[in-house]
Amino acid sequence: MNNYETVFILTPVLSDDQMKEAVEKFKDVLTSNGAQIVNEELWGLRKLAYPIQKKSTGFYNLVEFEADPTIVKKLETAFRRDERVLRFLTFRLDKYAKEYADKRRKVRAEKASEKPAEAAAEAKTQEA
Repeated sequence: MNNYETVFILTPVLSDDQMKEAVEKFKDVLTSNGAQIVNEELWGLRKLAYPIQKKSTGFYNLVEFEADPTIVKKLETAFRRDERVLRFLTFRLDKYAKEYADKRRKVRAEKASEKPAEAAAEAKTQEA
């Protein structure tokens, strides 16, 4: 089993529900073929570096997974067949990239757990 990371950009004309449905479709392709999803991040609507299909923004998504190498081809075929996908990139993580991804997830989780505590502390100082 190798570790992979895929980033794909969906067209900006989708509603939030349609975007989430597309992401679920690709996650189902992975899980139905025996992959284990490690991490998923929705980066949201972002500006593209250059226009793609006359669009200047897109919904960015990141999925990290563990799978056999044969699954990557099936996933990329699903990306190519779906007209909602503007671009995609899948690559295998070496041991250094995996360590970096683990560290990045840990920092992101710590920041997410700190934000509610900071908001509560800030609310208390405003009340006083």
